[in-house]
Amino acid sequence: MPDDVARQPNLNDGYPTITQSNALFERAVNLIPGVTQTLAKGPGQFVRGVAPKYLRAGRGARVTDVDGNTYLDFSMAVGPLSLGYADPAVDDAIRAQLADGITFSLMHPLEVEVAEQLRELVPGAERIRFAKNGCDVTTAAVRLARAFTGRDKVLCCGYHGWHDWYIGVTDRNRGVPEAAQALTHTFAYNDLASVEDGLDDDTACLILEPVTFEPPREDFLARLKELCAARGVLLIFDEMWTGFRLALGGAQQRFGVTADLACFSKAVANGMPLSVLTGRADVMKLCERDVFFYSTFGGEALSLAAAGATLRELQRRDVPGYLDTLGTRLREGYNALADELGLPFTRCVGYGCRTLVTFTPPQGVPGGDALVMKSFVQQELLTHGVLWNSFHNLSAAHTGGDVDLVLGAYREVLPRLRAAVEAGTLPALLRGEPVEAVFRRTTNFNMKPARPGAGHNGVRHAGQ
Repeated sequence: MPDDVARQPNLNDGYPTITQSNALFERAVNLIPGVTQTLAKGPGQFVRGVAPKYLRAGRGARVTDVDGNTYLDFSMAVGPLSLGYADPAVDDAIRAQLADGITFSLMHPLEVEVAEQLRELVPGAERIRFAKNGCDVTTAAVRLARAFTGRDKVLCCGYHGWHDWYIGVTDRNRGVPEAAQALTHTFAYNDLASVEDGLDDDTACLILEPVTFEPPREDFLARLKELCAARGVLLIFDEMWTGFRLALGGAQQRFGVTADLACFSKAVANGMPLSVLTGRADVMKLCERDVFFYSTFGGEALSLAAAGATLRELQRRDVPGYLDTLGTRLREGYNALADELGLPFTRCVGYGCRTLVTFTPPQGVPGGDALVMKSFVQQELLTHGVLWNSFHNLSAAHTGGDVDLVLGAYREVLPRLRAAVEAGTLPALLRGEPVEAVFRRTTNFNMKPARPGAGHNGVRHAGQ
């Protein structure tokens, strides 16, 4: 898919033709539960009947769906593509390793070499272990913390995967024993009082996404570290989104706060499946015998080759700095446009590498449902060849021209959004079902462990 491919999809009445996408979807309905392997990629997160459902190829910051439509992509595989689709340096490293083999009967040198790269880049990475998924390493970190402290309870803030210890605090907790649910509770970001309220003598660890879209205030992360140290609680940073994007050393480097353990995935291998657990030597040492954390594919060589090349490119090209500059321009451009057009109910927030467009429904306006507003913008951006789900997950492949393109599309779409909201006609303008809410923990948390059978409150439905 060369760079000079037309940016507009194959439009039908202004919207892409998605015949092949729909045909594949029908084949999946009674075959794949939920029809998707990744909820954020599924049809519930896009306007049904309008948006494509299956992508076939990608290059740089653009993707082509199964019907041949090409889009400028602002999801980037939900975060992993820090360099962009089909980055030459990474793909060359994968091909070179493929010629020698994928998985072996003994350890591979790349396990040592990539670990050494990570030790140089990540603060506090005294010891390093590899796995495949983000929840592999967050769960390993929690188990290590429990083993090291001799305590059982967990305090969390953010999204940490599908395993029992975390997913029990959400509204998707069927199948998780109540005893497991009772061991994890939550706290509010930037609210140290909520942390103090949740801590007790059986708290093993505090795990959080060190930043999402709200910046830490009043030295929140540093004070959190001090509080954990004083109470004998391990501090764990879930750096799936911040690692190698917010800074080469992630949020630990950006904010100057080193956690006891840190978990990474997504950006580390530019789309290949790899996750990383790093941290204090005395804690990680438990992995040698007392805490079992081993897997067949942890040392799989293609992903490690991709990670080695990705880390070199991120450093050589100062990708985090580039993303910060480009994303700041996009965020400020959106907010300036919203101000110019008189749209107080929408803002773009977050750090440059990953920003979020939010919608706050005007009070007393019937056409102001946040998910419907988001759905309308998503629907209309498709007519401009933009694939968007309220996030701008930038990569090194995005350009200033891409920012100009999407800002130009916003300039055309947002006035129509305002007019429809004010007229109360927005729902009628959707050509399909609106996007569905997905749980996302950033505010309004349970402060105490839930009583058995009491359920869990405080799930903030995001994607808004």
